[in-house]
Amino acid sequence: MSSSPPKAPQVLDPEQVVRGLHPLMVKGSFLLSGAITLQYLGQWRLMAWSFALNTSRILANILLSKLFHRWLSAHVVEWSRMAINLSGLVGLGLIAGWSLLLWTYVPFAMLWLYGLDGRGRLRAFVFLAIMDGAALLSGVDPFQPLSFSLIGVLTFLLTEKRADLLQQSLDHIIQQREQLTKTRGRLRVLHERAFEQEKLSSLGMMAAGVAHEINNPMAFVTSNVHSLFKDLQRQPISPELLKEYVEEVLPATLDGIKRVNAIVSDLRYFARGDPEVHAEYDLNAEAKSALRIAQGQLNHCRVEVELGEVGVVVGRPRQIVQVLVNLLVNAGQATKIGGVVQLSTRREDNGVRVEVRDTGTGMTPETLHHLFQPFFTTKQPGMGTGLGLAVAHGIVTGQGGRIEVESEPGKGSCFTLHLPRVAHHAPANPGRFNEMTSAAA
Repeated sequence: MSSSPPKAPQVLDPEQVVRGLHPLMVKGSFLLSGAITLQYLGQWRLMAWSFALNTSRILANILLSKLFHRWLSAHVVEWSRMAINLSGLVGLGLIAGWSLLLWTYVPFAMLWLYGLDGRGRLRAFVFLAIMDGAALLSGVDPFQPLSFSLIGVLTFLLTEKRADLLQQSLDHIIQQREQLTKTRGRLRVLHERAFEQEKLSSLGMMAAGVAHEINNPMAFVTSNVHSLFKDLQRQPISPELLKEYVEEVLPATLDGIKRVNAIVSDLRYFARGDPEVHAEYDLNAEAKSALRIAQGQLNHCRVEVELGEVGVVVGRPRQIVQVLVNLLVNAGQATKIGGVVQLSTRREDNGVRVEVRDTGTGMTPETLHHLFQPFFTTKQPGMGTGLGLAVAHGIVTGQGGRIEVESEPGKGSCFTLHLPRVAHHAPANPGRFNEMTSAAA
């Protein structure tokens, strides 16, 4: 099966990242700016300068993030933000002195200087070069800018590495989701193929039984027609002979022909491969059809049928026939000669109930645990694929119903189908459906 090429991994939108980090940047700027200003408490001129420069810097950042980014590109916004903060810090350092609190802004700046536009390292280098150069030119001890610059560089590299790892994790999650979607599609295709293959397998298993069922009525038809032909050849038609053929021979012949037609019709209906749409159907009629198809696997046991007044159901009747055929065949294969297989239908509060019960070998709790798993089977090699009950379970649940199983070794099994009156996703006409179910009740 060919598969489409994988999509390129999605990356985070830089603007969304900036909008997400902006509130934290503003709060951090306010906190550091307040601490820098308060260190000059009592030195009112320096406090005024510090307050004015920090306030101007913060307001410029807010305007840049909230307003001007609509007309400027992301690169221009990031470079402008760095220039605004750098100007305010260098100006404050030259006016009020390069205090330790002022230098603590360097590691904080490294956190938001890293961006997703590929220019983060260049901006960080320019920021540190200008900041350290201005401090050294003003006579600051070289170890002071060196210490905080090293901390800033390590902060930037750690932030860059963490963001890279997070991006890789995101790419991996996206690829897993795409693979999961493709796997679900493959499973859906495989389930559809298993659906058709199990149908063909069921037809192959019933071929001998169907041939026997067709052979009996056809032999009866052949014998009657042959007798009719011989009698008509030997003597002229008398009223008594005509009455015998009209009342006995020909009705029996017609009955045999009807049986042949019914069996062939059921097989053709069951084996159709075209997609089936939801429709109104008579559940009891479909149950009888399933019995006729599976009759070859039930000849050795007694079949008891109890069909209640279930009314009209909306769903996919051919699929329901497939489920019932599978359950009846399994029941027949599990039941010894002289055993009993029962098929019954009746109405429930919110739907209909179908039971297939047998007096066969039954199942262990371990078998029941794996019963609806694909390819699980307890039959002899060549007798089954292990897909029948898995497909049946998928059909019933797909129409909004459920399957319940009761079984005990040596005491037989009972499969109960609970089907809704209207299957899921069935475009039923409520007025027509209510009218028909009321009439059936």
